Amino acid sequence: MSLTGSAPGSRPLALVTGPTSGLGRVFADRLARRGHDVVLVARDEARLETVADELATTYGVTCEVLVADLADRDQLKLVEDRAADLEHPVDLLVNNAGFGLRQKFLQNTVEQEQALLDVLVTAPMRLTHAALRQMTQRHTGGIINVSSVAGTQPRGSYSAAKAYVNRLGEWAAHEYAKDGVHVMTVLPGFTRTEFHARMEVGRDAVPKLLWLDVDRVVDEALADFDAGKRVSIPSKRYKVIATAGKHLPVRLLQRFQSLGRR
Repeated sequence: MSLTGSAPGSRPLALVTGPTSGLGRVFADRLARRGHDVVLVARDEARLETVADELATTYGVTCEVLVADLADRDQLKLVEDRAADLEHPVDLLVNNAGFGLRQKFLQNTVEQEQALLDVLVTAPMRLTHAALRQMTQRHTGGIINVSSVAGTQPRGSYSAAKAYVNRLGEWAAHEYAKDGVHVMTVLPGFTRTEFHARMEVGRDAVPKLLWLDVDRVVDEALADFDAGKRVSIPSKRYKVIATAGKHLPVRLLQRFQSLGRR
């Protein structure tokens, strides 16, 4: 699927959450390389400005910086308003921002669990809602929701949050295709980014075979988006894991809950 800017001869505009590292950083780079102007959303203004300068200098695109903590409802509203803007519309929304909690459910405070829910569920839901409103009116647009293969497995509240994103994307892809909007959900597995480092989890906590390269994940996701797919699961091994997660008994799947926690 190709996206064009809202004005004749203009560049398409992509809004990417969490673009300062990991998958979000590569999504921002690849989209800028393709000729998208970008709106970059994260909490860290200094890192945002650095990424914006790099993309503008390297690819000659326009970069908007929007500083916002997606766990803060008032700050999230600013991003929602930008996603819903009809005068300068976003053509592609990439809901990528996220984080994980190392400890199990009862070892975390309820405030930590609430913040996880706010960023992983509430933010993508509200931003999807905002973007869909203007995209369906214009009969064009795309949304990429970065979820996780964990959403196919019983692995605690992170898994539960990603299961919501999976189902939302699956439904929205069917519901809004007739309105010219393409929705795709990406289900990566363990990927070499800052995500696990921030959780203070070593890479030895996961077998080497299960680690994915961040560039590969994004490149496969964008290729799948271009092909009109509704779900992107990078690598054959994670396609197998995702399929197994839908059919194996919960008791068996729970034996693997410790992966990524050491």
